[in-house]
Amino acid sequence: MGNNTQEQHHHSRDLSWPFWPVVPLYPYGQRRTLRQEIIEDSIWTFEQIQGILYVVVPIRMTVIKLESGGLLVYAPVAPTPECVRLMNELIAQHGDVKYIILPTVSGIEHKVFVGPFARCFPQAQVFVAPHQWSFPLNLPLSWLGFPFGRTRNLPLNSHLAPFADEFDYEILGPINLGLGPFEEVALFHKRSRTLLVTDSIIKVSETPPNSVQIDPYPLLFHARDHALEVMEDTPANRRKGWQRIVLFALYFRPGALEVPQWDTVLQEAKKAPDRSQKAYFGLYPFQWKEQWTNSFNRLGQNNGLLVAPILQGVIFNRGPLQVLTWADKVAKWGFKRIIPCHFEAPINAEADQFRQGFDFLRGDNSQLNTADFQLIRELGEKLTKTGITPPAK
Repeated sequence: MGNNTQEQHHHSRDLSWPFWPVVPLYPYGQRRTLRQEIIEDSIWTFEQIQGILYVVVPIRMTVIKLESGGLLVYAPVAPTPECVRLMNELIAQHGDVKYIILPTVSGIEHKVFVGPFARCFPQAQVFVAPHQWSFPLNLPLSWLGFPFGRTRNLPLNSHLAPFADEFDYEILGPINLGLGPFEEVALFHKRSRTLLVTDSIIKVSETPPNSVQIDPYPLLFHARDHALEVMEDTPANRRKGWQRIVLFALYFRPGALEVPQWDTVLQEAKKAPDRSQKAYFGLYPFQWKEQWTNSFNRLGQNNGLLVAPILQGVIFNRGPLQVLTWADKVAKWGFKRIIPCHFEAPINAEADQFRQGFDFLRGDNSQLNTADFQLIRELGEKLTKTGITPPAK
């Protein structure tokens, strides 16, 4: 008995992320890390999960072996003891971490990990996307935990970077959003013809990723059709729950979602036989229409490559020419796979498919007019009306 308790304690400590209150996202202070080898002895991904209200999706960093020896890290994740141990296994074979890249300026869920991760690898140089900002106060990076003396902006000209012989990069932005700009760095590994992006393009899998399946509770929670339903843990129910999670994550309030009146919710809650049931306040204040699968299936168009709806409706439409110019430059690299920081990876896709993902900026607004986009349209209009962001172009 004592040994089992000790093993659980060690396991819990291995997954510990003590800084979770800074960005309080599920699974909070306990985070598993899955390492996957994408190209033998060359490229690896480290995947964790994060979310709100059991809407959990992968968050991913990519590690690339340098021909000159050592490793480059793109978009660090939480440096739990488990994550650091998995990194040290690569370091023992391939050399120290030489470069750490923060490829975004507005993604707090990426920015929060860079300082703690860099402190675990003190020999690494840290390069960040230019035009970094913070809210409500715009503080120096060193005040935000970035290592002083070895943190610098990525040069605007990629040929000036110390890793230019092995990588190209293109900076998207800055796109003016009022409070601060949006910016993202696409990084191209020449030897493997692999494109790394943060949020700009994604692909959604029909089945839940392995990292999400470690703890199936969020999947089964969202597979329910009513609050009192007890879901059997089956592959079909996990898949159902995952597809609904995707719709929540991308649209916030999908068109196939019915939100009942609050008194109906309370009546349902009073019927719950087990008030200690692991749910939010015992409530389940939404119901799916039968056609919800149609919304998910639409995400598979263009071979599944898409720009997240919030980027389509609130951010990229504030700088369409910037985005299209950037996409055209990235497409010229001739990549054959894409590794984004969220959802499915790696994605086997080439330049034409990548460019098609941005067709909504070329006048194809059919997606933006669907019921799924209603909340995002309203959000974009409200942000403009209140003067927080400039109008769409």
